[in-house]
Amino acid sequence: MKAGHANESDLAVTNPPAAAGSIAVRVRYAECDPMGVAHHASYLPWMEMGRTELLRTSGVTYGQMEARGFFLVITRCEVKYRRPLRYDDVIEVRTRVEGGGRIKIRHEYELALVERGGNPPDRSDPAVPVDGVCAVATTELACVGADGRPRELPAWLVSR
Repeated sequence: MKAGHANESDLAVTNPPAAAGSIAVRVRYAECDPMGVAHHASYLPWMEMGRTELLRTSGVTYGQMEARGFFLVITRCEVKYRRPLRYDDVIEVRTRVEGGGRIKIRHEYELALVERGGNPPDRSDPAVPVDGVCAVATTELACVGADGRPRELPAWLVSR
């Protein structure tokens, strides 16, 4: 077994992880400012939810990876906010794996408005982008061990 891959063989990988996926999220009151607009920091947990659900398609949870000594830490994050999201909006967080290497993995995201006020978004409303995408983002994550030092990603995650 290669160095840096100890303990990965006991992970119950049932499928190769999906390269793309999406989840629906409703914007909660606690994620908004007093004007009912989603705070810019709220987008990061939504993106994390998208990543962890994408990982879950392999049959492995992030908690199981941590238990085997594989930790993914964000080394880069970029978000472009196109239109505000509001309290009680339903959004679709679209997540795609967009490359990486032996230690790092990159994701791209689209946060699209799918429901506002209980209805599909009104595309003629200037507060709604024509394509529905209110934010786009990228993240880069590095794999580290429990000691915080870089280590190789599990082989099954890299060979996707």
